[in-house]
Amino acid sequence: MQRILPGSLPVGPQKTGPASWRFTVWAPRCRHLDLILPETGTAVPMERLAGGCFTVERAGLAAGARYLFSLDGRLRRPDPASRHQPDDVHGPSALVDVAAFAWTDAGFVPPPPNRRVYYEIHVGTFTPEGTFAAVIARLPHLRELGVTCLELMPVSQFPGGRNWGYDGVAPFAPCQAYGGPAGLARLVDACHAHGLAVVLDVVYNHLGPEGNYLRDFGPYFTDRYRTPWGEAVNYDGPGSAAVRAFFLQNALYWLRDYHIDGLRLDAVHAIYDQGPVHFVAELAETVAAWQAEAGRRAFLVAETHLNDPAIITDTSCGGMGLDGLWNDDFHHAVHAWLTGEKRGYYADYGGRDDVVAALADGFVYAGRFSAFFGHVRGRSAGRHLPADRFVNCLQNHDQIGNRARGERLVTLVGTDAARLAAALLILSPGSPLLFMGEEWGETNPFCYCISHLDADLVEAVRRGRRREFARFRWRGAVPDPFDVATFAASRPDWGRLAAPDNAAMLAWYRALLALRAASPALRETRRQLTRVWPLGDAKALARESRGADGRFLCLVNAAARPARVGLGASAPLREYARVLDGGEARFGGAGRLMPERPAATLTLPAFGAVVYQRQEDAAP
Repeated sequence: MQRILPGSLPVGPQKTGPASWRFTVWAPRCRHLDLILPETGTAVPMERLAGGCFTVERAGLAAGARYLFSLDGRLRRPDPASRHQPDDVHGPSALVDVAAFAWTDAGFVPPPPNRRVYYEIHVGTFTPEGTFAAVIARLPHLRELGVTCLELMPVSQFPGGRNWGYDGVAPFAPCQAYGGPAGLARLVDACHAHGLAVVLDVVYNHLGPEGNYLRDFGPYFTDRYRTPWGEAVNYDGPGSAAVRAFFLQNALYWLRDYHIDGLRLDAVHAIYDQGPVHFVAELAETVAAWQAEAGRRAFLVAETHLNDPAIITDTSCGGMGLDGLWNDDFHHAVHAWLTGEKRGYYADYGGRDDVVAALADGFVYAGRFSAFFGHVRGRSAGRHLPADRFVNCLQNHDQIGNRARGERLVTLVGTDAARLAAALLILSPGSPLLFMGEEWGETNPFCYCISHLDADLVEAVRRGRRREFARFRWRGAVPDPFDVATFAASRPDWGRLAAPDNAAMLAWYRALLALRAASPALRETRRQLTRVWPLGDAKALARESRGADGRFLCLVNAAARPARVGLGASAPLREYARVLDGGEARFGGAGRLMPERPAATLTLPAFGAVVYQRQEDAAP
């Protein structure tokens, strides 16, 4: 028997000739496996290799052919590394010739870190059609907006046609309801043609409950740890070498075969690994090695609530070497400041000082006690870390969809405060992330949706959502996640773009993003060149950034009444000139503008946001 190290063989079907394929699967719990070809009724015995792998090569198969594996003659299961599940999660897998995709993006280069502006979408609700193809028609809108990175919520196959994607069970298979493998490839190619990078959300901390057959093949999961979704993925126990290799290959698969530019790693705090090299660090090393070999750029962004700067610290300095992280502190600080909410994790936020800390330092909780978590949370990020490694947002799928009724920020605070919040986000250090429809002030909710085929599971999800919302003491009816009407109500209304108020908000977002794109100072990643300070006792603050094009002074007042404040700016105010004012009528303001040049003491209007520039001849 040939000795094969677990994880050393490529998983999933590999094309070996014009109509021949090699199938490889890791199944150490099985004595024998058969490749089942349901279209012909053929059962082909597979060769067992030492290390728990089974393999067989088969000729006469065209792309699209269905297949299954028979495990010890007892169970028939789809391929754990299936490239396509055309008949949902319980059906057979299908062959995909990814090399046959007609790519036209050879010259595309993703934007550098300080020019990344993310736009997160849920493919199923972003358009009425809910497909990859329908997203393509909206790409000109995103490009004109000023977005540079389209971020897709998970697209791996999940049960049914309505799901956020975090219940995926076929990590290599683009969702059939969205358009399958060919649809995803065409979307990525079209994004590159429009100058947009593509970021894909991948889930390496758990798989969904329905159609999750990996445990039938091997020890993919462990009961040594528990996650909010049940058993943890086995990254450090017996058999973990092959499990790690499975997900490492998955990451490279998206980058290599689908030309994805970046991966957003879901909830890395729930990836439990006590081994000598954490899985996330190994993933970063693997991607870095692939980039060097392939001559392509790719980037990794983590979601985590740990506030651990090691994740985005270079490997040369002892960190994991990821390119960015979702900064919940920015969202929570701004949200609580504007809404006054103190429920759930918002109990830890709400003061102006929290917003100042998020703008100046990235993290609010950096060695500070959290009442919500009940312990000291986070570590100081250090001002040496580039600000663009912090991905900031006002809204994302979690922060909207995990509310009981999925309300968006503009619904909670109104258009004037939402306009101010946009200025805080886009003109501040960090990489801004927008959520679909935010730029025109969309008010339709975004709710959690499922279409599981198991009725008991559907009811369990309903009960679980109600328990989760109890922590926030939200009252009233909770939309049924299984109801088609809940899914339909979560679509942005593109027709609102023609409405005056929505067009004004869109103009504001476009102006902010255009100003950021044109200004080195506003894209400056060195935090020591940015100063943030509170203005008096009011709900007002100032931020000044320095760069090659001079200084920018951004003033905001988050109160519902005007605020008389003194600036105490670091440069002569007479040398500043107004460049952008949220009070302009074209942005939905009342038409009363701030002075052309600021004074040491001035009055900021309610929910006012204004930007002044002082031009300088030389970079700092």
